[in-house]
Amino acid sequence: MLVKSAALLQTIDQKISAIAAVADQMPSVIIIHELPDFIVRFISDKGLELLGKRRDEIMGMDGQEYFERFLNVDDVNEYLPKISSMLDRNTDDSISYFQQVRTSREREWDWYLSVTKIFCRDENGKPLLTITNALTIDPLHHVTAKVTRLLDENTFLRNHHQIFAKLGNRECDVLRLLALGNSSAEIARNLSITISTVETHRKNIKKKLNANSSFHLAQYARAFDLI
Repeated sequence: MLVKSAALLQTIDQKISAIAAVADQMPSVIIIHELPDFIVRFISDKGLELLGKRRDEIMGMDGQEYFERFLNVDDVNEYLPKISSMLDRNTDDSISYFQQVRTSREREWDWYLSVTKIFCRDENGKPLLTITNALTIDPLHHVTAKVTRLLDENTFLRNHHQIFAKLGNRECDVLRLLALGNSSAEIARNLSITISTVETHRKNIKKKLNANSSFHLAQYARAFDLI
């Protein structure tokens, strides 16, 4: 770890103190990480309460441990490259993303809408600290079900894109019409092919996707924007 000058340490302390003074008034959880290892340098009391941890249990925790203990690693692997790209560009832009958080393996995931940006730079102008605002998505809000469905579809897409890639263009056409509830005869007329060809495509689609129900086929069609 690089040795920081007294002036830089003072700047860091001042910036964190300024955030700490107002953090409890914010509706979101505020977290400050130190680069390059995303070491936790500050987390608001609201965050500590949600995680069920004391400040001394969190402060100084490196990013890998923090991510693995409290966050869905699949989500982290998706949005962390976007954050890294922002840091490489060294801009004042912010990155927004959804993330799943839980305090233990026994608990369900809670969804948060989070925004991260560079909070402090070193003497050479390189990013040193990031600040993240994480706002919980109220499970009782009327849009939550829609958001959750979209996020679930995104997770399905991420986990099944290699399987879906096995389908050819014509099979995708057939899958789209199947998901829309068309019969084999209707698909044949729509695509100007024979019913037997439709049945062959249907059989191959189910085999490639390992899908045994109309619901499972519809999951693929929705996640991959066929319908």
